[in-house]
Amino acid sequence: MLVAIDVGTSKAVVLIGERTADGGLNILGKGAPASSGLKKGVVINIEQTVGSITAAIEQAERTSGYKLEEAWVSVGGREVLSENTHGAVAVSGPRKEVGHDDIVRAMEVARAVNIPSNREILHVLPRTFIVDGQEGVHDPVGMSAVRLEIETHIVSAPATAVQNLTKCVHQAGVRIHDFVASPLASAEAVLSDTEKDLGVAVADIGAGTTGLALFLEGSPFHTAVLPLGGNNVTNDVAIGLKTSLEIAEDLKIRHGTCNLAAVAPEELVTVETFGDGESRTVQRAEIASIIDARMREVFEQIGDQIGRAGHGGMLPAGLVVTGGAAQLAGVAELGREVLQMPVRVAAPAGVGGLTDHLLTPAFSTSIGLLRWASRAIDEDPAHRYESAPAYGGLARLRDWVRGLFP
Repeated sequence: MLVAIDVGTSKAVVLIGERTADGGLNILGKGAPASSGLKKGVVINIEQTVGSITAAIEQAERTSGYKLEEAWVSVGGREVLSENTHGAVAVSGPRKEVGHDDIVRAMEVARAVNIPSNREILHVLPRTFIVDGQEGVHDPVGMSAVRLEIETHIVSAPATAVQNLTKCVHQAGVRIHDFVASPLASAEAVLSDTEKDLGVAVADIGAGTTGLALFLEGSPFHTAVLPLGGNNVTNDVAIGLKTSLEIAEDLKIRHGTCNLAAVAPEELVTVETFGDGESRTVQRAEIASIIDARMREVFEQIGDQIGRAGHGGMLPAGLVVTGGAAQLAGVAELGREVLQMPVRVAAPAGVGGLTDHLLTPAFSTSIGLLRWASRAIDEDPAHRYESAPAYGGLARLRDWVRGLFP
C-alpha cells in the first residue's frame, strides 16, 4: 500500500495506491477537496491546512476502505532550491572493489556542503560516478578501483516551511514516510526515460507556483519553484475585467486561451461586473490577451531558469508542461513561440483502478508521488534517489552520527 499527500494552493490530494504484480499501480482511494491555508505552496494557516488534509484523507479512506497511517508528502513553495555537488572517497576493503558502503560514504561527503541552518535537505540524488578518472559510470558496484567520485544533485527547502507542513500532516493523524520535491514528483509521472537521457525540462504550472525540473543523461541537474501560477492569471482577468475572482476563474476555464490567433474578433462574452451585479459584454480576444501576457511571463521565467542552469540551455527533448494551468488552450503553442524549443502538454498515464478525473495534468504531482514511492521501495537503499525525511536538528544529528561510521 502506498499513500501520497500533495497539499497545493488550490486543492489537497490524497491518493491510496496498490502495487500490482507486474510493477504497475492501481488507485484504490482518492480525495481531492479544495484547500485553504496555503499561499504560493507554503502553509500560512495551520488550522485551515489541517482541515484540508483531513477532508482529503477522509474522502480517500471512504473510497478505499483503508485506514491511512503513513504517507509520502510533496514539498513545493518558491524557496525550493537545488545545487550540484561533488564528493570523493578512497575505496575501502582489501579487494579494492566498490561496494554500497563506498557509495554511501561518497554521498555523505557530497552532501557535506555549506547548507544554511535554516534550510532542510530533501534529496541527495546521485547523478553520475567517476571511478579512477573514468567518467560516465552509472553503477560502479563491483568495479575495481582506488578512488570513487560522485556527482550529486541536492534539493533543499526552508526548514520552517517543512516543519509547518510536518505539523499539519501529523495533526491530521498521518506519519510522514518521506518528503519529495513536487517538481521531481511531477517528472516521475510524465517523463519517459528517453527524454531524461536526451535532456528535458518539466514545468508543473499549478495554482500558486510553477515547479521546474531539468534532466540530462537520466538524472536531474536543476530543480526550482517559481512564484507564478494559474492564480496569477485569474487575478489578472479579474482586475482587467473588473469582476470577482470566482467569475474570472470561470471565464478562464470556459473561454480562456493563450492562442490569440484562434480567437475571432466577433466572439463576445458576457461578464458580470464586480459589486453591482450588472453584466456587460466584452470581446473574448480581450480575455485571451490578458491570459497571453501572464502565461508569456511564466514561460519567460522558465526560459531564464533553463539558461541559468547551464549546459547552454540545450534540451533536445524540449519542455514538458503539466499541472492544472497546463490545461489552458494554446499553452503548448505559446511555449514553443517563447522558448523556441519543442513543448508538449502531458498528463499521467499507466495507472489503473479509480482513475476517474485523475489522468489529467492537474494530478501529475500526486500520481508521481506514488510512482516515486514504488520505485524507492524497489531500489537498494544505497542507490535510492531520496534521502530520509529531514526534521531540523534531529536530521543533522543523524547525519553527523552516520559520518562517524564509514
